[in-house]
Amino acid sequence: MDSNQLRQLFAKALRASLASPLLLAGCGGLDLKGYSPPVCEDDWKLSMSGLSPATQPDLVQLRRSQDTGDGSSNPRLHTVLSSSGTACATASQPATCQAELAALAPQEGFRSVCNLFCESYYLATTEGDTVAAKTSLEALIGFLGAIDTPQEALLRVFADGYTLSCTTLERGAVKANGDGSFNVVATQGFACGEGTQETQFVLGVSASGEVVEKERDVLKRGDKGCSVGRRPAGLQSEGFVECADAVGRHLALIAHLEAASIQAFLRLRAELALHGADLALQDAALRSAMDEVMHTEVCGHLARKYGATPQRPQVASLPPRPLTEVLLDNAVEGCVRETYGALVAHHQALHAEDSEVREAMARIAEDETRHADLSWAIDRWASTRLPTVELEAVREARLRAIESLRAEVAEPTDSALIRELGLPAPEVAVALVDTLTRELWN
Repeated sequence: MDSNQLRQLFAKALRASLASPLLLAGCGGLDLKGYSPPVCEDDWKLSMSGLSPATQPDLVQLRRSQDTGDGSSNPRLHTVLSSSGTACATASQPATCQAELAALAPQEGFRSVCNLFCESYYLATTEGDTVAAKTSLEALIGFLGAIDTPQEALLRVFADGYTLSCTTLERGAVKANGDGSFNVVATQGFACGEGTQETQFVLGVSASGEVVEKERDVLKRGDKGCSVGRRPAGLQSEGFVECADAVGRHLALIAHLEAASIQAFLRLRAELALHGADLALQDAALRSAMDEVMHTEVCGHLARKYGATPQRPQVASLPPRPLTEVLLDNAVEGCVRETYGALVAHHQALHAEDSEVREAMARIAEDETRHADLSWAIDRWASTRLPTVELEAVREARLRAIESLRAEVAEPTDSALIRELGLPAPEVAVALVDTLTRELWN
């Protein structure tokens, strides 16, 4: 099956998927009656409106400070995520006030996290001629005073490192209690990779700012096959980054995997040469690695657009593999996962609400279709070089990968990923896998 045949099959699968109902993830077992979603900007940035601080500042900004990682004289990038009020509105010297606000660049924050790069969150305020940064939990609570609004309760929970979704109540919600306290629904963790999980919390927030865990439940468990595409042997990094936005987290993970795929294809090219593959196959593997460089740049740009900085992949250096191991890996990572990944990219190019994502995926889908074609070409080339027992092992590995993929795509998907990125809803994804199973994998 060549690239044109794959495109025809993908078109058939996409048409068949339209018959599947689009159902979004439910709310688990938690009773969310009386809860409201956070007030956010751009679908993920926690809004600074709805605060009732102890004083009356002219401006409140939620900012993020990030390592640039480029060795420059300005090692940290400061970004305004959301803002309420008018900067320096009551200042006696507005120009001086504005200059001080622009120069405000603390190194610490009331919430900090480090993956490949470190980032922290803080509040910037102006009140009269005073420009200040709230960079500690004590300073934040002192600024807010009594926690007496839902948005303040959400900000307090955010400061403790929890993730708040603006689009699904089971991952981000708040409710006022009769005694003046608040209940906040939030999550921690990320279900991607064996042993990982996304955990839902119900947190009580008192007027004094104390946060107490009331309930917890596992929303989703990850497995080692959570992603699509060709992953290199020896991949040691998970690609998870902490970001308030599910879209940003997902795009950062995809950018991480695209970068890892560069090494996967370079390794594949060397192993194809070692085992005597045609130059056409070797050159196709090299071209695929070059494609992945572009994909990494594009997906990294999109991730940063949604507030996430991708993690650089860490891949162990391993010796060349015997041909059987190369074929087993190709069956799983190429013939199954990369083939499905190419189909998903075509789906995103059609359905993503974000026009920039649609345009990017239209190009990536074509590249990934060629990568899938390469996987099947390698499979055909090697099928004449392996004994029957090893060919059967490759077939069984492919069947296990299909079964694992089908179970994986049936898991709930964040509605923001379906809407903004055009990812298929679980029912649609299962229909896509079933079509590939009937028409190709069997």
